[in-house]
Amino acid sequence: MGVSGATGPGLEVFVLPGIGEIRAGDDLAAIVLTAAGPTAELLADGDILAVTSKIVSKAEGRQVAATDRERMITAETVRVVATRAHPGGVTRIVENRQGLVMAAAGVDASNVAAGTVLLLPVDPDASARALCAALRAATGLRLGVLITDTVGRPWRDGQTDITIGAAGVAVLDDLRGTADAHGRRLDVTVAAVADEIAGAADLIKGKTSGNPVAVVRGLAHLVVPIDAADRGARRLLRDSASDMFRVGSAEAYADGYAAGLAAASAGPAADLPENAPSAPAKGDSAATGGTAPA
Repeated sequence: MGVSGATGPGLEVFVLPGIGEIRAGDDLAAIVLTAAGPTAELLADGDILAVTSKIVSKAEGRQVAATDRERMITAETVRVVATRAHPGGVTRIVENRQGLVMAAAGVDASNVAAGTVLLLPVDPDASARALCAALRAATGLRLGVLITDTVGRPWRDGQTDITIGAAGVAVLDDLRGTADAHGRRLDVTVAAVADEIAGAADLIKGKTSGNPVAVVRGLAHLVVPIDAADRGARRLLRDSASDMFRVGSAEAYADGYAAGLAAASAGPAADLPENAPSAPAKGDSAATGGTAPA
C-alpha cells in the first residue's frame, strides 16, 4: 500500500548555506548543524536533507591519487555491464561494490583537489544512518537523510541525481493494490520517491555552486523511524538477474555470436543456450520489423 498522507499542499526546497570544503575526518553532522543556524532554525520537523555523496566521501577519506583512477575503477567493479571505446580511452559501465550500475564505478574527478579522484562511500546507507541519527539527537526533530549521486540513464541524454544512501525516509511508495483516479486497480506502480527527491534537490544544489546539502520540506509523510535492519537505498536496486538490460549491446552481441559459434561447432542437434529466443514465426513483430511488447 502507498505511504499515508501522500497528498500535501506543496513542496519547498532550499540549500543550507555556508558549507565549505570538506576534509577527511570532518564531522558532517556538526557542519550541517552550523549551516542550519545557531538553534537549527532552518530545519523543521519532517524535513528531508539531500546530501551530495561527495562530501560524505571526503569526510570518510575516500580520496585517492588520480594516477590510480583506472585501477580503482577495476577494484570497485563487481560486474562489467558495458564498455565503449572513444578517442580518450574506454568508458566502462559497471556494477560497483555498492550494487549501483554507473559509469566508472562512481569514481569521480569533479569537485575534488587536483591530482585526486573520489570513491563513493563504502556503505552509503550506513553513512546516512549515522548522519541522520546525529542530526535527530542534536535537534530533537524528526528528520530524514538521503545521500545522492549523479548518474546517466539508459535511453535518455543528460544526467540526474539519484539516492544511493537513505535513513529515516521511505524510499519507495508502493501503490499496488490501490486505485487510480478512474477507479482502476494499480498492479505495478511503485514510485521511487527517494530518487524523485534527489532530482528535485539537485535543481537547486547544482553541480558548480558549492551547495552540497538541500532541505526538502513538505514530505513529512515519508519520514520514518531509523531502523538499522532497513535496507535503505538498497531497496531501490534491481536484482541483476531480473534486469532485462543486464549487459550492453556490444556485450550481448558478442555473447550471442559466441553461443552461435559453439552451437554450430556442436552440430545441428545442439541445444540453444538456456533462455535463448527461438526464431520468430512469420508475422511476428521481430520478423516483420514491428515493435515487440516490452
